[in-house]
Amino acid sequence: MRRVNESVRQVLAETLPELKDPRIGLVTVTGVVTAPDLRHATVYVSVLGNEKKRTATLRGLEAAHGVLQSRLARQLRMKRTPQLTFEYDPSVERGVRMSQLIDDLAPEDE
Repeated sequence: MRRVNESVRQVLAETLPELKDPRIGLVTVTGVVTAPDLRHATVYVSVLGNEKKRTATLRGLEAAHGVLQSRLARQLRMKRTPQLTFEYDPSVERGVRMSQLIDDLAPEDE
């Protein structure tokens, strides 16, 4: 399943910049979790921007799921093409916040 998840993540990461939907901003696919029966896949994405941009991007991705699924079917040739759902992954945002906190606490070298 790890190989399937990574393959799906890679195809989606390559396909997202090609989408023409203006709602979709700068998106990074951080992970994919595919069900063992290959019927569903949850795609975790990180979006650069505020809450409004994040919501618009997720709506745009949901609208483009048919295009993304057809690309998956063509490139991966799996037994089934999973139904894609997109969820925001806050881990990148948390990592940036932690780095800022560490930088604020660390003494500056002079």
